[in-house]
Amino acid sequence: MEGCGEDGQVKLLGVIHSPFVVRVRIALALKGIHYEFIEEEVLNNKSELLLQSNPVHKKIPVLIHNGKPVCESMIIVQYIEEAWGNKAFNFMPKDPYDRAIARFWAAFIDDKLTPSIWGVFNGVGEEQQKAVEESVANLLLLEEALSGKAYFGGDEIGLVDIALGGLLVGVQTIERVTGSVLIDTLKMPLLSTWAHKFCKAEEVKEVLTDPAKLFELLSEIRANLTSPPAGN
Repeated sequence: MEGCGEDGQVKLLGVIHSPFVVRVRIALALKGIHYEFIEEEVLNNKSELLLQSNPVHKKIPVLIHNGKPVCESMIIVQYIEEAWGNKAFNFMPKDPYDRAIARFWAAFIDDKLTPSIWGVFNGVGEEQQKAVEESVANLLLLEEALSGKAYFGGDEIGLVDIALGGLLVGVQTIERVTGSVLIDTLKMPLLSTWAHKFCKAEEVKEVLTDPAKLFELLSEIRANLTSPPAGN
């Protein structure tokens, strides 16, 4: 997408399959913001633009709006809401208390859920089983938080939906790659329904990671993690 127009000059530095980049792409899509996507080689050859734009962490995603970089996926999502607040969707509730609750759950997803999910992917044996149990416990808390609502944001997609939704294809793929069950339809009927509804949302489905490509990538990485070292 071209990144200049009434929205200003907007660029997004990232990797297409990164769940954190997907969060930002969802937010931009929901707001209808045109931007230039710049694919980064984050493993071997980080661009000068990335290093200059995020000199502290040197990580993606980075949103550059009229030459000014903003880093960290959920900070970027909140920036998008504030910079283009006149455009629907509205990611944040109007009530200050509801805003605080949304930020709490978004932080919970990053601080508690995401590490446990990666533990499932990286772990083996008892270590992996412990990560599965922790992930399920975290997801059950989100199941409770969703009670009575179509989305975490209410009737429309909000901050928490974007925080969790950006990870969704990754979670589903990790389930397939590891043979684990994380979002159990019987234990988490609300979350299962939410996941299906979220992925089908018109603005969202166009920017989600291709599941087949992610499965191929994560399968290869997982095989390397669990393979015994070569040689004696």
